[in-house]
Amino acid sequence: MMKRIAVFTSGGDAPGMNACIRAVVRTAVYHGIEVYGIMRGYSGMIKGEFVKLDSASVSNTVQRGGTILKSARSQKFMTKEGRQQAYDQLMNNGIEGLIAIGGNGTFTGATLFEQEFGIPTVGAPGTIDNDLFGTDYTIGYDTAVNTALEAIDKIRDTADSHDRCFFIEVMGRDSGYIAIPCAIGGGAEIVMVPETQMSTEAVIDTLREGWKRSKTSFIVIVAEGEVEGNVHEVAKRVKAAIPQLDTRVTIVGHIQRGGSPTAADRLLSSQIGIAAVEGLVNGMRNVMAGIVDKKLVYTPFADTISKKKLINQSFMRMVEILNS
Repeated sequence: MMKRIAVFTSGGDAPGMNACIRAVVRTAVYHGIEVYGIMRGYSGMIKGEFVKLDSASVSNTVQRGGTILKSARSQKFMTKEGRQQAYDQLMNNGIEGLIAIGGNGTFTGATLFEQEFGIPTVGAPGTIDNDLFGTDYTIGYDTAVNTALEAIDKIRDTADSHDRCFFIEVMGRDSGYIAIPCAIGGGAEIVMVPETQMSTEAVIDTLREGWKRSKTSFIVIVAEGEVEGNVHEVAKRVKAAIPQLDTRVTIVGHIQRGGSPTAADRLLSSQIGIAAVEGLVNGMRNVMAGIVDKKLVYTPFADTISKKKLINQSFMRMVEILNS
């Protein structure tokens, strides 16, 4: 049985990270294990920014957005020298295992760290993008979708009132997991995501068809990683092709990362936080705890990092049908 572990958050913040930290801490306490928080991810690990945590430390945090442990990206950790310094700090503090809450970059660093120094790590999928293989949903995803959808609903009112076409960019650098449910739930006519590589010409054709049916307002959801270019470029090309269309651009932006987590995210974060600690103390290493088909699973970091999580193609068909 491990006597002392540490938890940290890394990469972009996500609603529900605090709920996961809380679950990690209280599960460790439940099993009689000391737990430390590492401030600012791998950067804080290198600098020795450790703080001892107990049940009281995480009281009144389950509903808070962001991360009480802060988050930062660390170029230094990607060097052998930086990882050596991090290892020395862990040894100085008697840390025997790690819980890493983050995404692909976090798990890539943990994999290198274990290969070189043998420090076991279990990951918790903390990213609003929901693009990690090995879990149906990631921590923060449900909240991010609902936050974006609330903004889209309000923009729809303005689009309808002024007979405008709004191009709305949501987050999703490498996937359309946020964009697609926002398009369905927000009644969008078109959704552009990296996976489908929809051309601007196809967007123009769809809008023209709608115009012929006397439709005067439109919503086009664009994932930030869309291969056709950023949302401003897409809107500019559409305007040039259909001059009579009154176009506007809105970028939902970083509000998708913040805010109080939904009930679904609090539950998921708590499940995964418990599973991560219990997996670690049961000898697991270099795996991510996740939920697939409502069942707890542990997926090797190698698979989480390298395998592509595919979007549900039936959802794309739903957008097409509901726009007809």
